Amino acid sequence: MKKLFTLSVGLSSILLSQNITSIQYNGLLHLSNAVASEISKINVGEPFDINKIDASLKEFYRQGYFSDIVVSTTENGGLIYTFTEKSAISKLEMNGYSSNDEQEAEFISIGLRKGDLYDARKVESAKKKLIKKIEAEGYYDTVVEVDVEPKEQSVALVFNVNKGEKIYIQNIEFSGANKVNSDDLEAALANQEEDFMGWFPGLNNGVAHLDDLALDGKRAEDVYMQQGYMDATVSDPLMRIDSGSYQADVSYQISEGEQYMVKSIVIKGEVEGIDFNELKEEFKSLEGKVFNISKLRKDKTYLEEQVANLGYAFVRVNPDFRKNAQDKTVDIQYTVIPGNKVTINDVIISGNHTTIDRVIRRDIYLAPGDQFSLTDLKDSQNALGRRGYFEKVDIEKERVDAHSMNLLVKVKETATGSIQAGGGYGSYQGVMLSASLSDRNIMGSGINAGISFDISQIATNYSLSLQNPRVWDSDYSMGASIYQSEFEYTTYDQRSIGASVNIGKQLTRNLFGSLSYSFSENEATDANNSDNPDSLVDYGQFIFEPKDLNYAKSTFSLGLNYDTTDDYYVPREGIILGGSLGYSGIGGDQKFIDASARFGAYYGLEDLIDYDMILRYKVRARALKDQGDIAIPEKLFLGGIGSVRGYEPYSITPFSGPDNNRTLLGGTGSLINTLEASIPLSKAAKMRLAFFYDHGMIGRSGTGLDELTREGYGVALEWFSPMGPINLVFAKAKDPESYDQTASFEFTMGQKF
Repeated sequence: MKKLFTLSVGLSSILLSQNITSIQYNGLLHLSNAVASEISKINVGEPFDINKIDASLKEFYRQGYFSDIVVSTTENGGLIYTFTEKSAISKLEMNGYSSNDEQEAEFISIGLRKGDLYDARKVESAKKKLIKKIEAEGYYDTVVEVDVEPKEQSVALVFNVNKGEKIYIQNIEFSGANKVNSDDLEAALANQEEDFMGWFPGLNNGVAHLDDLALDGKRAEDVYMQQGYMDATVSDPLMRIDSGSYQADVSYQISEGEQYMVKSIVIKGEVEGIDFNELKEEFKSLEGKVFNISKLRKDKTYLEEQVANLGYAFVRVNPDFRKNAQDKTVDIQYTVIPGNKVTINDVIISGNHTTIDRVIRRDIYLAPGDQFSLTDLKDSQNALGRRGYFEKVDIEKERVDAHSMNLLVKVKETATGSIQAGGGYGSYQGVMLSASLSDRNIMGSGINAGISFDISQIATNYSLSLQNPRVWDSDYSMGASIYQSEFEYTTYDQRSIGASVNIGKQLTRNLFGSLSYSFSENEATDANNSDNPDSLVDYGQFIFEPKDLNYAKSTFSLGLNYDTTDDYYVPREGIILGGSLGYSGIGGDQKFIDASARFGAYYGLEDLIDYDMILRYKVRARALKDQGDIAIPEKLFLGGIGSVRGYEPYSITPFSGPDNNRTLLGGTGSLINTLEASIPLSKAAKMRLAFFYDHGMIGRSGTGLDELTREGYGVALEWFSPMGPINLVFAKAKDPESYDQTASFEFTMGQKF
């Protein structure tokens, strides 16, 4: 701190004995004179006091605006403060580390922004944070130099980064580990040996994370606690680095001790409406079994949730365990402190610049005056995530007093209105393109509307749809659509025009029911203009009866859908279970029953392996039951995205005849299984990579679903772009037949992954 107080030698004794006649504040930019007077606490007319002036200087410096302050006096007893304010940071630049697009976020993370006042201590602190951040990524001997370039009333800061070299862990040794597998211990560490092909996404590349190294010993001890070794101790790691190759070996000294069993489990405390003995039956920890600290934590969370569901929002569950060294057992005790029941005072929504508040509130199952429930809070967050309106949803608890709280609903909106597109290329359909203009949340109302088309060398489809998922904010939905399509098969053309209406109801939080009606007029014509309406027509790929060529289809359908997933586009937990039953016949020429079912399960592994991998399993089944005859265009075909990838859309179906002149018969039953593993590719770019395997079966009545079986596998790039989700699929058919129509690349835009 620099302080300067000057007094004329000849006048100092006089001034010290008289009152201050005036006060001036020169050079102020961020503070007004009135505020400066308040800070100094010195007023005109007061006696001249050097100690008071010194205290005012300290207070001014404490504001953080000034690099220098000079105090002087006038001959007639006036006091003058002259301030030199700190320069503002007009430019921030970083060389050798992050890209231009990421630099602003990087500087914010280390505590610097454009427009901040330059403070050498703050810049030094930011420099140390950046070095620590880079070292956490595995770089050794990182050097950061900061160039300060003075400008007119401002400064430019340039951070020059030399990341040094990465340290690669070649070997980890656990001395004394006999009762627990070394692989289990290493799997829990942040610093692990390099895997074979460790450069591949999802595998460990062996890069050292120095900031996590000190905690790895505790992580290893936790593995022992999960297997009952409560006396186990793991030393701090010893890392030996070869400065020439930047390769390292890490060693731990371990004392394992004996394994402990659970002797008793007791829950202390009373909560009206809860029988703790009944809750114990749901515990993961069991008396007579090996003690597991992970199960203890899960049981604690389970207890908290059950008590919180009765309104005790701030319940505390304190777990404790006592070791019995003689018989190697442990007594577990949970002390439940429920606190007071809490009601909702207010629900405060923020971040919704487009979406209307009431659209958000109708998916929040807690309202002012309601008793708090943790399950209701979690269900609300998941319901908002499933809508597809938001990139991020957080619901926080804010205590108002001992008996009430606010819910802070913070959302980050995502693009809901977009131009969606998709396509691919195949030897049969050629270039395939699709596009749509849609909005899932028109003007923030929650109403979904769209217009779309699909076009290829052999097909053209148009559709217009409108859907209101919550009519007048009720549990009912309504929608309608119209469409027109044309498809050119090898020897015939099919044209269809139709419309549909639907009504639905939210039966429970996760269960939705719907009833729909659709009507279409369909026409098939011979591409060679050789239609014979009086006999069977053999078109090489299809055999038609005359009634197959022109028919009306009228269908009533009943559907149910159960959804507990936590996000619309990229769910990490939950299931989707749905089905529909349709009857075509009344008012139409086609008479058949159409039944379908689908199931999807999503499981994120981040909590288990500290890596954002998502496992997905999907199965789709469909069956047709004729009440007369089913036209070939209404039968089932597999292939393409949403089916068996690696094959062209609609190219997989039962057939008869020789391979080079097949008659495609169409299926009446199909079953598709899909396994996927999705991993992050670039968090900043919102890209993921999904490895998939598809297995599809299709058949006809009486022949079984395995009449025709096809498999495909590959990788898909999942990119949540500014224009909407884009899915690039690179697939390969597994053991295709010579006559199969395969497709190695397809893409979609605007569809969920």
